[in-house]
Amino acid sequence: MAEKKALLVMAYGTPYKESDIEPYYTHIRHGRKPSEEALQDLKDRYEAIGGISPLADTTERQAEALIDALNEQSEDEFELFIGLKHIHPFIEDSVKAISEAGIKEIYSIVLAPHFSEFSVGSYNKRAVEEAEKYGITVKSVDSFFEQKPFIDFWVDALETTLEKDIPADEADQTAIIVSAHSLPEKIKEHNDPYPDQLEATKDLIKARFDKGNYFVGWQSEGNTPDPWLGPDVQDLTRDLYNEHGFKHFVYIPLGFVCEHLEVLYDNDYECKVVTDEIGAVYHRPAMPNTDSRFIQAMVNELIKL
Repeated sequence: MAEKKALLVMAYGTPYKESDIEPYYTHIRHGRKPSEEALQDLKDRYEAIGGISPLADTTERQAEALIDALNEQSEDEFELFIGLKHIHPFIEDSVKAISEAGIKEIYSIVLAPHFSEFSVGSYNKRAVEEAEKYGITVKSVDSFFEQKPFIDFWVDALETTLEKDIPADEADQTAIIVSAHSLPEKIKEHNDPYPDQLEATKDLIKARFDKGNYFVGWQSEGNTPDPWLGPDVQDLTRDLYNEHGFKHFVYIPLGFVCEHLEVLYDNDYECKVVTDEIGAVYHRPAMPNTDSRFIQAMVNELIKL
């Protein structure tokens, strides 16, 4: 009988309740407490989406769906552990728990389709560094954006949006903005694959569904003095409207995997403010969440490890 392996599902994490917001934000800022103004701004954003992000619950449901599908399709037996970047259970705590369970091999995956050393790479590094302390080996999925089931999901989502919500004769007057979380521009100095991978995802979708006009944008950039990848989706929306007069804007934040603050606020509120201002129509398909195609895309990569 094969030895049990650990499936370590890693994600960004989110406050579970309002009192978590300050320590969570402090951890994101590498231990520096936010100013009262910055803290209140974040609290206001959570309030605007209903109080607290649904991310924690969705992450758990995604991880449960993933372990179920993996155990159904793999010859190995896996036990699930969730490790978060900025709140408990932290990645290191989960690796320690894996060691205490007597498991000697980890398969890890981050709930993010594209790879950057700054994002997915940093999760993997933390897992490996902690695992080395216990003599545990780690095999990591770097990306899954090229997986057919992942592209299937977004092609279907786009097709449904255009067929249901946009008149056929207005498809040419529709902008489709494919986006991911912005990262500092300095990643380009190290030939980081992240920007190219987002562009490639857009091309894979467009090859299957060539209606509307496709553009790549970036969103949810951090508040630091360094320049971040652009154009920002809000600026891009205004520029595209001024240049082309598009009637419809469809936002595909496919660098994210579920409805949470960056989608529910940065897209559904901030981008909608811009489309309302210019007199265009805002559209955003539902996110993958626990859709079986999204789960299968990750399983396919895990089985290859």
